[in-house]
Amino acid sequence: MDKFTTLTGVAAPLNMINIDTDKIIPKQYLKTIQRSGLGKALFSEMRYKGDGSENEDFILNKPAYRESKILVAGDNFGCGSSREHAPWALLDFGIRCVVSTSFADIFFNNCFKNGILPIKLPQEDVEKLLEDAERGSNATITIDLEAQEITGPDGGVIKFDVDPNLKHCLLNGLDDVGLTLKKEEKITSYEEKASAAHPWL
Repeated sequence: MDKFTTLTGVAAPLNMINIDTDKIIPKQYLKTIQRSGLGKALFSEMRYKGDGSENEDFILNKPAYRESKILVAGDNFGCGSSREHAPWALLDFGIRCVVSTSFADIFFNNCFKNGILPIKLPQEDVEKLLEDAERGSNATITIDLEAQEITGPDGGVIKFDVDPNLKHCLLNGLDDVGLTLKKEEKITSYEEKASAAHPWL
């Protein structure tokens, strides 16, 4: 998993509440277990028209936001089913951070396991970031995970909270497997002792 230390990029405003995982990545794309290639299907029912052409009104189809790295969204982002394909699609598109007032628990945890930083903020802070994001290509925001700060295009700073263990994992690029492998020596030592004590197992 790629480390998350600081991130500077254009923030896209998606001021909608209850964006569920089916909106993020519709069910027809869940057949694959590949994490790559899902970016083109991100928000597909909103990004594309029935004939497959782009919906020019959707935020990520607008020139200023086609390479957004940060998404500022409405309340209850990632609700619905527990599909891990949702953070896979966001990551494959290039989004490494989602800001909202609240997230569904499973989606929230899946983000950390895939190198995405979900940030919960009070409504007034989200509204300020949505306002900043409306500036288009000038909506450059910097996320500093170590300092737990968001710096807006005007230099204003918003502090955010993050669980220390989840922060450690993101800063060091550790998913669940990587975190386990950090204890490989202790695991090997235990297995060797257990094998010596119980050779019949």
